[in-house]
Amino acid sequence: MLFRKAEYRDFNEIMAIIKEAQVHLRESGIDQWQNNYPNEEIVQEDIARGNNYILVEDGKVIGTVVLSFAEEENYKKIYDGQWLCGLAYAVIHRIAVARDFMGKGYGSILLKEAEKLCIERGFKSLRADTHEDNKVMQRLLENHGFQYCGIIYLEDGAKRIAYEKLIG
Repeated sequence: MLFRKAEYRDFNEIMAIIKEAQVHLRESGIDQWQNNYPNEEIVQEDIARGNNYILVEDGKVIGTVVLSFAEEENYKKIYDGQWLCGLAYAVIHRIAVARDFMGKGYGSILLKEAEKLCIERGFKSLRADTHEDNKVMQRLLENHGFQYCGIIYLEDGAKRIAYEKLIG
């Protein structure tokens, strides 16, 4: 198994995983990643910025995650709680596993690998957010030591549950 930065040649496989995740969320009654988000333009930007990482097994992309080392505008205000620290942080976004590989621990591998990259770059904090109905993602984060910190709102006003993990 290989964890590496995504390249343009991986785009179609990444989009296929994103589309499967969108369908899965919709079928689960979760209003997250709907309304053409994330779309092709966003995924292309993630790859161009060098923020998209993939998990590859037997030459096939089976998971994707965006790891950003830039400050997140949506994280400047947090409600009904507070962040664990004021240190520089990295952010997990758009994590997804191919439908055939869901529930087999690959989401955990993506989180662990992202955390390793953060440690290598000297970051002591890793943040993430998810929809309040996305209990699977909440459990994944909590099982990996992320702590609930409060509520943030996206640019479009959508409410998200915010998490942080101190690392390193």
